[in-house]
This record gives sequence, structure tokens and C-alpha cells, in this order.
Amino acid sequence: MAIVLYAESSEGKFKKVTFELASYAKKIAESLGTTVTAVAINTENVSELSKYGVDKVLQITNSKLESFNAKAYSDCIKQAAINEKANLILVSSTTDSLYLAPLVAVSLEAGFASNVVGLPVSISPFQVKRTAFSNKAFAISEMQTKCNVISISKNSYGVFENATNTSVEAFNPILSENDFGIKVTAIEKASGKVTIADADVVVSAGRGLKGPENWGMIEELASVLGAATACSKPVSDLGWRSHGEHVGQTGKPVAANLYIAVGISGAIQHIAGINSSKVKVVINTDAEAPFFKVADYGVVGDAFEIVPKLIEKLKVFKAQNA
Repeated sequence: MAIVLYAESSEGKFKKVTFELASYAKKIAESLGTTVTAVAINTENVSELSKYGVDKVLQITNSKLESFNAKAYSDCIKQAAINEKANLILVSSTTDSLYLAPLVAVSLEAGFASNVVGLPVSISPFQVKRTAFSNKAFAISEMQTKCNVISISKNSYGVFENATNTSVEAFNPILSENDFGIKVTAIEKASGKVTIADADVVVSAGRGLKGPENWGMIEELASVLGAATACSKPVSDLGWRSHGEHVGQTGKPVAANLYIAVGISGAIQHIAGINSSKVKVVINTDAEAPFFKVADYGVVGDAFEIVPKLIEKLKVFKAQNA
């Protein structure tokens, strides 16, 4: 069972999810006695993947692929899979990957399973464990197709170094005008801060902050932790923060190692969107807030007193352990 993975990148640099995907692929490859091939598109320093067990990198360099295009990228991965005679294709659970994964599956007449957590339950038959019902349950899915595409939930496996001698080959897939039916006209990106998608730590706040003028302490806490800032839906709806920071089932999903919720009651849609985070810390004045039912750690109290003290303690801790 040859394995091909899409090595997702941004501005020429691999995303952290790519290293997790490579680690995951290597573990399966070891049990099957096969190899791992990564498809890298317009990416610098592809040798980085050798740290995580990738045996071969198919490097695609094409100016037309500078901006993400689901149809064109899926065609590249399809051709790479055929080239490598792969019957298992791995992608991450980022927005871009979830756009292209179904296209890859259809083009290869393959099965597709999203939200996969952990290594396959069984290889023959091929079974994977997936989250279901907004991360409230798990399902074991059996895939009966010869070729399968699976997307791995972020932070569900981890990143593990496994140094390998990696070969790099230039790969030039044949792309037609049909692959570029959709054109990217502009890209707007937040700069100078950690993005929610790539953050290991997320500090999020809700209406309990009472107004946008009080967000300074949230940004300071995030800065001390090297975290991304986020917010609840009502906050973005009120215009206190941009919609790009809205997390939850109707916003951006978060699967951070640490998620800190300040002044967020915990509506079911919000919890569903952050439930994949490993450790959840809640700070709220209301001891009956729904968020406490899913929290790993909870603090009942006034955020305007607790957060500044937390920032102070963290600064002291960092100074002592620098």
C-alpha cells in the first residue's frame, strides 16, 4: 500500500500540520513495509520533510499554482498518486485540504473519510476512527474501495521526528485550462500575529469582556503565551473583533493544544468548534456556565482581576525559565 501525502504549505513554508501528517504516514508505512511520498507545491526547503520520515518528495514548481486552487491542486495530487501507484492518500484537516480531498477521491474513484483520529483500527479491512456528532462521539468507518483518501484531524496524532534519507524529484503534472476555471483576484491576510489555524495555543474571549476597549489584556495574554487571539460569534457580530477571529461550529474550528476561554458562556455551537482542543481552560464569573462542563480547568471569577494576575505570573515564570 504505497502512501502519498499532500505537504501543505503557506508562502513557501511547510505548515505544522504537514509534519504531523508525515509522522502519521511514516507510522503506517512502517507497519506495511512501504514508503511515503510527499507532494510539495511551490515550497522551499523540502528537505525538512526528511526529519519526519518522508522517503520521497515530488516537487512541483509552477507559477500558475502560486495561489491555492482546489481543482488544480487536486489534479496534481491525483497525478502524483497514479505516478506512485498509491492506494492511500493523506491530507490534513485544514480548509484548503478539505476542499481538495473530495476532488482527489472522485478523480481516483477512491473512498474518502474526513476527521480521522489515530492510526487505522485495521488495515484489512481498512478501518479508521473518526469524530462524529460535532466531536461528541466516535465512529469506526470501513472503507471497501481499493484506493482511499483520508484527512487527519489536527493535533490528533502529534509530530514525531524520524530521520530518513529523502530523495527529491521534480514533478511536472499536466494541467489544462479547465483546472484554472476559478481565478484568485486578491488575498487578504492578517500579519504580525499567530493565525488561529497554525496556533498551538488560542486565547479566546466573549461578551464577558464588555467591550472592544478591554481586549488589550487578551492580546497581552496571547503575546506572553505566543498564542493566537479568537472570539465568540456574538463578539464578531457586534463588530468588536473581526469575523476572521470567530471560532466555533459556524466559524473557524480550533484544535489547539491549549484553548483558553475568557468570558464565554459556552453555547453548543462554540463548544462543538473547539472540542478537539486538547486542554480547555475556562474563566467565567458564572459558575453555571455550560463551558465548565467540558473544561479541563475552570476558574470562577472576574476576568478583569484574574487575567492580569495570570499575565503577571506567566511573565515571572518565563523570566525565571529563560
